[in-house]
Amino acid sequence: MTETNGDIAIDLKDVTYQIGDRTILNGITFTIRRGEIMCIIGLSGSGKTSLLHCIGALDHVTKGEIWIDGTQIVGMNEKQLNLVREKMGMVFQYAALFDSLTVFENVAFGIRRRRNLPEDEIRRLVTEKLALSAVPGTESLLPAQLSGGMSKRVGLARALAMEPGILLYDEPTSGLDPVVATVIDDLIVDMREKLKVTSVVVSHNIQSVFRTADSVAMIHEGKLIAVGTVDEIKNSENPIVQQFIQGKAEGPIELTRR
Repeated sequence: MTETNGDIAIDLKDVTYQIGDRTILNGITFTIRRGEIMCIIGLSGSGKTSLLHCIGALDHVTKGEIWIDGTQIVGMNEKQLNLVREKMGMVFQYAALFDSLTVFENVAFGIRRRRNLPEDEIRRLVTEKLALSAVPGTESLLPAQLSGGMSKRVGLARALAMEPGILLYDEPTSGLDPVVATVIDDLIVDMREKLKVTSVVVSHNIQSVFRTADSVAMIHEGKLIAVGTVDEIKNSENPIVQQFIQGKAEGPIELTRR
């Protein structure tokens, strides 16, 4: 089947991101199809989280183009970017919940800031998104009363509350035991199946990546060194890719620099 522009949710063209004289991302180019789960892998410090933040319009690229649903966002002003950001939900690595707010207030926070809805509709949305995220009935709890896995699921509910078409996940299984990590993996797939969202997942957990991904991109030292299906990545002839997915200490990656 021929791919059309309408099939593409995110299109990156020669994306370069610099801080001072340091190049974080260098000429990243790939596309993410609508409804796809794309996982971005790489060593710590490779640039993968910076790439996620550039896609989410949290960081501003130095050069290149980022197209979100057919709109080029590089060079937009803050007012324009805020409209684009409303199409995307971010699930942060450490959930980033407000400690002094209840679960209900955390999930409702973005709705109250961005949407003029009556209170009963806000309550309905919060209840619905918490149920979707497998943490129903937690509205009155404070973040300190949540386990790590529950915090991440509340963070997902908060991202879903704005009903985005794109979900961005930063290390969603980091710090979780294998059982809870599998629950999070299943939720990522569920969101695609139930809500038809496009998902971009930054992860170094290769088991989670292979369970959830439709496609995988590997960033190494700021450059894209591989992109393809799970099978294509598993069978890649690039020795850096193979060292990473096999978790070997020996090989072409100079680990002493990390």
